[in-house]
Amino acid sequence: MNIEQLPLQGLLKLTPRQFADDRGVFWETWREGMVQDSQGNSLNFVQENLSISKLGTLRGLHFQRAPHAQGKLVRVASGRIFDVAVDVRKESATRGQWFGCELSDANGSQLWIPGGFAHGFLALEDHCVVEYRCTASYSPESEGGIRWDDPAVGIDWNGAGMPKGGPILSEKDAVAPLLGDIDWPF
Repeated sequence: MNIEQLPLQGLLKLTPRQFADDRGVFWETWREGMVQDSQGNSLNFVQENLSISKLGTLRGLHFQRAPHAQGKLVRVASGRIFDVAVDVRKESATRGQWFGCELSDANGSQLWIPGGFAHGFLALEDHCVVEYRCTASYSPESEGGIRWDDPAVGIDWNGAGMPKGGPILSEKDAVAPLLGDIDWPF
């Protein structure tokens, strides 16, 4: 496994070694002890989610407030997405900054997003299957979000492949608050 530290503290890109032969491809996507949290403990996943999205669907930007903050290990089982993390930690030197990269079934890369980040993605193909393991269970009262197109954050969705008509959004994501209007949750 190649583990790359990304520009936002705690954000990691994990790319497994691929073993290919005439039958197809195999890779190990996770093993206990591979990544530690900020206290040096092995990650403990308690919930796994799967979404299937059509081309142009944008999900996010979502987070959960403490004490139910979720770290997420995101991977694509089928298709391609532009995956984004936004640092919403109040005391962080990179507060309000974002990082995005393409995750796909072909590249096998995964994004480790620690608690304290908002997360979202744009489906770049039809029928994108996205799986993510979470370190905390979903808690509706802890749920939060920020607008996908907040100018203060400045995510380059167009460079990632945004459809000309704009994204397909849930009602909740379409009315999410701007970053400057949220109570900094971390």
